[in-house]
Order: sequence, then structure tokens, then C-alpha cells
Amino acid sequence: MKRDITKDKLKKATRKLMLSCTAPEEVTSRAIVKEAGVQLAMINYCFGSREALIFQVFQDISLAGKIFDGELLKIAHDTLPAKERLKKLHFVVLKFLLANEIFSKAITKYVLLNRDLTTDLNSLPLVLEHYGGAKTKQECMLIAYELSSILQLVVYRQESIRQSFGIDLTNDEELKAFIDMQVDLFLQ
Repeated sequence: MKRDITKDKLKKATRKLMLSCTAPEEVTSRAIVKEAGVQLAMINYCFGSREALIFQVFQDISLAGKIFDGELLKIAHDTLPAKERLKKLHFVVLKFLLANEIFSKAITKYVLLNRDLTTDLNSLPLVLEHYGGAKTKQECMLIAYELSSILQLVVYRQESIRQSFGIDLTNDEELKAFIDMQVDLFLQ
């Protein structure tokens, strides 16, 4: 019970700090515990790391926004070919990540290095459907992982991509064209 109260305090403090910061580096462990009124060790005790805490807050926000309940559910049940649904899925997810850029930048390293590769591949069913048995499940898992990893990094480096390649990911048409190109590269 006390641990749940502490977890809630840490999540509320993290959310408040993340929503008011100009860079994710400002949301240090010390800033979080100061805002929450708890001891520093509580972050690791309750969440394992600062990054895991920020990731949990991000997941809470995405679920509260019903991003995964609404549009993604429609995409999953659409009658379009799997490859086209995959493009739509990544468009919705990237729009959300770009709209929450501070959080996205704060969690990218954590997600890329810590996600469970056997269960946290939301695009895997569509990759499997696209190949229809022509590739093994392991090959499809790798493709799903590579595609989602590239697209997560793109959010992190969006300003460099705009400057270097002239692609403005905040423009829906350019974002869609970029995603289409990436999916076409990975799903031949």
C-alpha cells in the first residue's frame, strides 16, 4: 500500500516535470524525488530506474489518450493489405511520439535497450501476415524490431533529419512518405 502511494507520487511528479521541461535532461532523479517528496532510492525501488519511471508515465499518458484503443484498433481490423495497415500503424504511432517529443526523447534509449523482443513487437502480426509463411517467425520478428527501432530513432533525430535530408516529419505528407519508404524497404 505504501509502495503504491510512493509510486503514484513519483509518477505524478515525473509527469508534471516532463510536461513543463524544455529538455528531458532537466528531469533528473533528484528533481523527481524533490517534487514527489520522497527519498532518492525510491525511484529504483519502485521502478528499477529513472528511465523505467519515465517510460511508465509515457505509457500511462498514451493509454489515457486512448491512442492504442481507438485508431490502432481500427487499423488492426481494416481490410487493407498488411503492408498498408503497417504503414498506417506507424503513422499513428509516430504522430503520437512526435506530439510528445520530450517523452519520446527521454524513453528512446530505454525502449531500444530494454524492451522484451519476444513480446513488445506490436507490428509483428502484420509483418507475419505480409509474408504469409514465406519467412520464419524469427525473421519476421527481426524485421518488426528493425523497423520499429529505426522509426523510434527518427523521432529522436528529427531535427537532424530535417536539416540533413530536408524531410520535415512534423508535416503529415512528408511523414507519411517517409514511413512508406521505410516500410517498403523492410517489407519487400
